[in-house]
Amino acid sequence: MNVFDLAEDNLSDNAVIKVVGVGGGGGNAVRHMLENRLEGVEFICANTDSKALIGFETGVSLQLGSTITKGLGAGANPEVGRDSALEDQEKITQLLTGADMVFITAGMGGGTGTGAAPVIAKVARELGILTVAVVTKPFPFEGRRRARVAEDGVKELRENVDSLITVPNERLLPVLGKNISLLKAFGEANNVLFNAVQGITDLIMRPGLINVDFADVRTVMSEMGMAMMGTGSASGEDRARVAAEAAIHNPLLEDINLRGARGVLVNITANEEVGLSEFTEVGGIIEEYASEDATVVIGCAIDPSVGDEMRVTVVATGLEGRTAVEMKSAVGESAVSQPVMTKVEQQVVENTEAQVSVAPPESKPSLNTKVEVVEKNLDEKKESTDSSSISSGDKLSYLDIPAFLRRQAD
Repeated sequence: MNVFDLAEDNLSDNAVIKVVGVGGGGGNAVRHMLENRLEGVEFICANTDSKALIGFETGVSLQLGSTITKGLGAGANPEVGRDSALEDQEKITQLLTGADMVFITAGMGGGTGTGAAPVIAKVARELGILTVAVVTKPFPFEGRRRARVAEDGVKELRENVDSLITVPNERLLPVLGKNISLLKAFGEANNVLFNAVQGITDLIMRPGLINVDFADVRTVMSEMGMAMMGTGSASGEDRARVAAEAAIHNPLLEDINLRGARGVLVNITANEEVGLSEFTEVGGIIEEYASEDATVVIGCAIDPSVGDEMRVTVVATGLEGRTAVEMKSAVGESAVSQPVMTKVEQQVVENTEAQVSVAPPESKPSLNTKVEVVEKNLDEKKESTDSSSISSGDKLSYLDIPAFLRRQAD
């Protein structure tokens, strides 16, 4: 039985959410979020490079490992990043204390982000904070060594967070085109990180007709492991279907496999004219793909500024046990291979460690408009993974990395 919890109208204004940007990539992501006016969160920038913290005045800056690095960065060495975070573990604890939820964003493959992010995540978890990491994996041009370091970093981070969303930068290249500038390429990666964090914080902080409160988010994201996120937006008469399909299916990345998820968060953002039939249509599409054993929480937020546009955000968690199945769309096979191109914008953040697709929907009852709240015990044992650490033998030579990438890495 699907557990569709239509959250009651309880405001979540008291939830304290902090975003921690770790290293050069994480710091750039935080600045991007500030430029795009992400609201309702507190920002922290942590880096071993003191110069990278200059000008960060909106939030709190934390220089890591000043006695180890002398403020000169981690040299693309995760061991240095880890030791630097351990040196300032007490400061990290003080900065995170009082938070209900912490987002950790970083670029995997460098020194500070790869090494320090798991330490910060562990501190947050020990404080009882819901901890979600949203990190990037390197572009192919950044080298194989960096890719290996990133994979090791992701494995270590995975053991210290409640949910982990990875952004594979290599999947952006076909979208961006071969003539994209380096600056714009990294900017697009930052935009995906921004969408991931905004999509979840909006679920909690933005009031609406049907609110998703912090307790709902904790239920779906706590101790869930690998996660994916998709957003879809559309305007016009068929906007509900198009936006929902765009959130689940992405022509550029692999589809979100809701059947393998133990938890699904759905948020619909639209103006005050959103219809019951549109809400029901989105819910019906999600229901057709969600596992019968999953907890599905749907919220609807009102935002007059979006105009005629409808935005659907889907977060799928607990994806370790996924199995590959044949992919078909709820509206036919052609819907996946030929995406709607008009007035649709989407970004999907996903786990790329397993090849999956979406099975044909089984015959199920349509979504009932009657609100049904069913408590579901999600205390399901997480799939154990062998603990991994960054091998000292895999350290990168600082001179192997060009200067512009070192600044991004640290």
